[in-house]
Amino acid sequence: MTIVTPKFGMGASVLRREDAAFIQGQGRYTDDIQPAGVLHGYVLRSPVAKASFTVGSTDAAKAAPGVHLVLTAKDIAHLGDLKSGVMQEQPDGTKAPTRDIPVLCRDRVNYVGDAVAFVVADSRALAQDAAELIDVDYDSEDAASGTATALAEGTPLVWPELGSNRAFTYHMGDKAKTAAAFARAAHVTRIEFVNNRLVCNYMEPRSAIGEWNVGENRFVLTTGSQGVHSMQYILASVFKIKKNQLRVITPDVGGGFGPKSFVYREYPLVLEAAKRLGRPVKWAGDRTEHFLTDAQGRDNAVTAEMALDKDGRFLGMRVDLLANMGAYVSQYGPFIPYIGVTMSTGVYDIRALDVTVTGLYTNTCPVDAYRGAGRPEAAFLLEKLVDACAHDLGLPVEEIRRRNFIRPEQFPYRTQTGRLYDNGEFEGHMERAIERSEWKAFPRRLEQSKAGGKIRGIGMATYIEACAFPGSEPAFVELNGDGTVTLKIGTQTNGQGHATAYAQFLSEKLNLDIDKIHVRQGDTDELKAGGGTGGSRSIPLGGVSASRAGEDLANKIKRIAADELEASAGDIELSDGVARIVGTDRTIDFSTIAKAAKNPDDLKGVGEFVQDECTYPNGTHICEVEIDPDTGTTEIVRYTIVDDFGVTVNPLLLAGQVHGGVVQGVGQALTENTVHGEDGQLLTASFMDYAMPRADNFPFFHFETRNVPSTTNALGIKGAGEAGTIGSTPAALNAVTDALWRAYGVRHIEMPATPARIWATIQEAAPR
Repeated sequence: MTIVTPKFGMGASVLRREDAAFIQGQGRYTDDIQPAGVLHGYVLRSPVAKASFTVGSTDAAKAAPGVHLVLTAKDIAHLGDLKSGVMQEQPDGTKAPTRDIPVLCRDRVNYVGDAVAFVVADSRALAQDAAELIDVDYDSEDAASGTATALAEGTPLVWPELGSNRAFTYHMGDKAKTAAAFARAAHVTRIEFVNNRLVCNYMEPRSAIGEWNVGENRFVLTTGSQGVHSMQYILASVFKIKKNQLRVITPDVGGGFGPKSFVYREYPLVLEAAKRLGRPVKWAGDRTEHFLTDAQGRDNAVTAEMALDKDGRFLGMRVDLLANMGAYVSQYGPFIPYIGVTMSTGVYDIRALDVTVTGLYTNTCPVDAYRGAGRPEAAFLLEKLVDACAHDLGLPVEEIRRRNFIRPEQFPYRTQTGRLYDNGEFEGHMERAIERSEWKAFPRRLEQSKAGGKIRGIGMATYIEACAFPGSEPAFVELNGDGTVTLKIGTQTNGQGHATAYAQFLSEKLNLDIDKIHVRQGDTDELKAGGGTGGSRSIPLGGVSASRAGEDLANKIKRIAADELEASAGDIELSDGVARIVGTDRTIDFSTIAKAAKNPDDLKGVGEFVQDECTYPNGTHICEVEIDPDTGTTEIVRYTIVDDFGVTVNPLLLAGQVHGGVVQGVGQALTENTVHGEDGQLLTASFMDYAMPRADNFPFFHFETRNVPSTTNALGIKGAGEAGTIGSTPAALNAVTDALWRAYGVRHIEMPATPARIWATIQEAAPR
């Protein structure tokens, strides 16, 4: 049977509707908005990582040209802190105390960039000039800046009253069962490594506009976000008001990747200032502020061991993970390593697990969710460990994976952390990736590289992730008087192409051109609730709801059309904006149907899909590199991806998501690194020092899917937004390590594998 892909429905390669406006510079971001009478805010930030401080006189700042307001902590004592509510239980059943983020620091600063005062003036420049006049006396102290050394004896304490830099301890697995597995093992492989800290660096730095609506007695916040409703909820708690006393609006967003989910201090500050001054107040951050203050990602120090039998089958796994939280507990910070370790065993049939996670405080910017949020860290750990096991036993890396994959007949499969995988054909996509990458012909390419004075390596990663977590995202559609349709949904696009993807679901049900379907997000006044965008949930949850809402509306349209055409609703078909009696030329267009409705609710459709279990996308990435040993420069010469996303909604959008994720993941492996000095100063605070991946770092990707429909999702979809970052980092570093091993016998190199680091490694190894 031939399956025909509908022109605009699921499976169609529809071009992004958003792109024309963006390419022509017609995007409307927060900083593009200039309310009448707007004033500008500037945050005075700590220049030191750890100190007690006192604010002396602010009179000079208040008297400076153009200044309207100066706020310090004592001026906003009525505001609550930014709190985290996701601390998980420790082994003893308790939850560790948090250290919440004050809107402005009261008497201590805990990292470089910590907020001390807020100045509002006629321009940002004037506010910044005035901030320099504020008298702040810092009594600096020694800082704790390193993850691996945070618990070492003699390391300064971030929060002395806690008696330690330990923030919390989590445990998963069975210690006794794992100890027994290690006791009977024929071999144990052990690795240690650092999962380096990353700065998100979305294209659009954060900004926010606060307004006070006197007539409605409520605040209005405009800011780039990944969901307005969570912003509304958290800010209402900060101000101790009801949710309906705050409206949150999000216009176009230039990238999110997790860190734009969070409420930052500037948001309550612009709102408070706007209310006091009776004028809109805007704060627009620059790139340096982004480096200093926006939540950062990753930052783990890990020791891991695998117990194997004589045939190379995995018996048990131990992990000791140190997770840096930064100076405060960020919004989802404690949950990130927790969710990561739930994926510890990945695609492998490992029957014993013992994982300990220790959260740490350091005098650095808080750490939180960054694309993948714990799952890239887990996949990197496991795939690096699996490669090390293969080397120790003299097995090909593909063979040790093949021997240990969870087999299709074992599904549904319950992991040692309680994850329930519905399905997967891991060997299938690995073999396809091996074929497409011409893995078996690698020795020939290796010889060619040697002839040119280069070294060459090939690396693999097979991954699985949990995403589209249990829950729902209701969708609401309405037929408009002009025959168009509007969808309202509580997710938030920040580059993924929601206006295209959601329209495809509706187009399929209404048989309507997607140009006649409008997608609205980002306004708490238009929708009472929404879960926002994160965890690859928008399409698996929101898309199914949109599809059901479209079906609901289609049935209502058919009923109205049937009444108008004096026919049965079962005899009505929808096509290109009209309803037709099947087999006849008798039609009525959607705009006429809208006018004929007797009840406004007859023009509205609602859909909600409640998902009870995660989806589990998986796949294989193969990266091939060539390295110049004279300079340490790495060139990725081939990159192959074969993924299982269940069902593909739009191949073009999917490829874009995967490509972007791969770039971010390889960026971590090869270029990006956040470095702090011993005094807590951020040494990589600009693009001069922090190396972002560039287009010339990458070849053309080969990407294809080998899909097995999800059984937990109503349409078979598995989330795809984060997968690229999860498979790419270990594949890239495994390739670099493979090249160094083949040429110099080097078994380990830390991330990022920069030219300087590779060159130094080669120089150290060459004499041996």
